[in-house]
Amino acid sequence: MPVTVHSVIATNLATTTASSNWLYRNVSPRRIFSSSVKCSVETAEAERWVKLKNGNDSLEMCRVLNGMWQTSGGWGKIDRNDAVDAMLRYADAGLSTFDMADHYGPAEDLYGIFVNRVRRERPPEYLEKIKGLTKWVPPPIKMTSSYVRQNIDISRKRMDVAALDMLQFHWWDYANDGYLDALKHLTDLKEEGKIKTIALTNFDTERLEKILENGIPVVSNQVQHSIVDMRPQQRMAQLCELTGVKLITYGTVMGGLLSEKFLDTNLTIPFAGPRLNTPSLQKYKRMVDAWGGWNLFQGLLRTMKTVATKHGVSIPTVAVRYVLDQQGVAGSMIGVRLGLAEHIQDANAIFSLVLDSEDVNSIQEVTKKGKDLLQVIGDCGDEYRRI
Repeated sequence: MPVTVHSVIATNLATTTASSNWLYRNVSPRRIFSSSVKCSVETAEAERWVKLKNGNDSLEMCRVLNGMWQTSGGWGKIDRNDAVDAMLRYADAGLSTFDMADHYGPAEDLYGIFVNRVRRERPPEYLEKIKGLTKWVPPPIKMTSSYVRQNIDISRKRMDVAALDMLQFHWWDYANDGYLDALKHLTDLKEEGKIKTIALTNFDTERLEKILENGIPVVSNQVQHSIVDMRPQQRMAQLCELTGVKLITYGTVMGGLLSEKFLDTNLTIPFAGPRLNTPSLQKYKRMVDAWGGWNLFQGLLRTMKTVATKHGVSIPTVAVRYVLDQQGVAGSMIGVRLGLAEHIQDANAIFSLVLDSEDVNSIQEVTKKGKDLLQVIGDCGDEYRRI
């Protein structure tokens, strides 16, 4: 089967036939049969997938995840049909892993509609590549088996799946060790076949180690990680190296701050630059302020633009590739404004981008001038727990 640029996912479908011609739309014959393109695509394809494992539990996913926080409000009104159409376009382009949460507005419901479209309109082999990762963020109350089961069943129903591909668990208050009870109940549900893999989100290194010592088969921990926020590389990545637990990162393009849109802008002058008009832009602007301020950040953007121009890609593509190359990182999130904006080309360019030592050194020459956020904020997830 010829390797295509438009739908890299097709290379993983063992029995694609002429009846699946939708995979090849908008691809010229010259590009399909170019040996240089084929070589590049095959290299990128090897970079596209990663398998998370703990014991007998495993999950293969795309290393660039479609983050669905943006469906929860604050980024523009989401139309259900347009959103699901957009999810199909991302999946058709090989970006087939979606990350959501129980509290991300309609995200789980949209995934349920999407996965039913896939079942009806795509080959069975295609469905095997689709992954839906969700989160459960309960209040820190008593975690009984029935309470945990009830909440997981809600997500299963909304997502219209018999088993969740991954359940990522968050806990607000470490002083309440009920998180261990919750995770033990989640492990029971995994053994019953209602969850395929158990993961964490925003846990620090100390608690991750404690959870593993209690025999919970965690495959990953989702944490904030970007060129600006390198905290996961100081403690968390070392534990991950020892245990095999992987990191899934969010905030990697800092809500869009790490992009050409904010290059050579001055936010200190009212109305002079782009508006910080989304929850993610406002959140990560605070990270910039804690790290070193807007002037230093502009120096980072200029350096990243030089690297991006050298490789013929965008600043966000460089930002994600840099983090994917860090120790312990299995995948990185890019938020998707479904039906409102798309970044499929930039996302797919990540897989073939190789940053050389000159690129990395030039970026680090800037980042070393910033503050150590581990000292300013604390370990992974502490930004959600400090009063």
